[in-house]
Amino acid sequence: MAKAPRSKPLLADDKPLRTRVRKPRDPAQPHLPFDSMPDRVEPCLALLKSKPPIGPGWTYEIKWDGYRVALHIEPQRVRVITRGGHDWTHRFPGIVEAAKKLGVATAILDGEAVVLDEQGRPDFGRLQNSLGGRGGKLPAGDAMLYAFDLLYFDGHDIRSMELSSRRYLLETLLRWEEGAIRISEEIDGDGGEIFSAACAHGLEGIIAKDRASAYRSGRFGDWVKVKCIQSDSFMIVGYEYSLSARGGIGSLMLAARRGNDLVYVGSVGTGFKERDALQLRKMLDRLTRKTPPLTYQGSSKNIVWAQPTLIAEIEYRAWTHDGKLRHASYKGLREVQDNAAVFALDPKV
Repeated sequence: MAKAPRSKPLLADDKPLRTRVRKPRDPAQPHLPFDSMPDRVEPCLALLKSKPPIGPGWTYEIKWDGYRVALHIEPQRVRVITRGGHDWTHRFPGIVEAAKKLGVATAILDGEAVVLDEQGRPDFGRLQNSLGGRGGKLPAGDAMLYAFDLLYFDGHDIRSMELSSRRYLLETLLRWEEGAIRISEEIDGDGGEIFSAACAHGLEGIIAKDRASAYRSGRFGDWVKVKCIQSDSFMIVGYEYSLSARGGIGSLMLAARRGNDLVYVGSVGTGFKERDALQLRKMLDRLTRKTPPLTYQGSSKNIVWAQPTLIAEIEYRAWTHDGKLRHASYKGLREVQDNAAVFALDPKV
């Protein structure tokens, strides 16, 4: 076997190759990053569709049921910022401590803070309870962050990179993490089959993402969400009083938005435990009003109307022909600071 030819020297003579003399660094000069770290990034939002997109250009993940947050890791601090831009660092101490151990100087991770049930499925109600309910101040020590994107990494703003490259860096950072910060795994395969499997396992749905897409703040269709069971946020506008029901609440009266108006979309009488009902009754009785805050055609007997302030997350199967929720179930109260968007109906033609 022939030997490889010897490489030619860099210089014609035998003098050693030397670089020019470098001046010592001025200690007063700051260590500037390549890109300035944004104080906050508006999240990329998923577009709701009835079927997942299919093809080699798409990747799939579980749709986590929790609070969307951005984890900012900086040289002197760690911050947890909600989708609405509020600082919830104090409410997720476990995630903050795990972030300090990642071994990265600067980074912004996009993900979902969740609490899992005994079967390893995200449970929004448990997350709310761990935080002390809506407006609570308790820390969710057992919450964990499932990270699904990396926006800033070691001095570089990488939002313009394609998703597959950002995911590679994220996996490099979190490959061995099994604590309070974990990676949201990508699932390869047919989008339809993955969606069916997610529904069969009692999950909320899946997210499909364009592998070649940059990270764009807003809702552009680069990310698509497909839900097994519909789950949206609705305004509570009152409750139906009942002597036999827990906490005296027979059902909650719900409304969606249409432009600047509220529209009644039905009621929900299942899903809340006694503790939830007592808490809701106490909060709603502070918001009572004599007249309904919207147009209501039914009987107002036993209905206690309330100022439209509280936002509830509601699961439902479908809509009835007259625009009411079918088989609705209460999941919990949404935090205003989570930027919970009340469901918007199509505008009138």
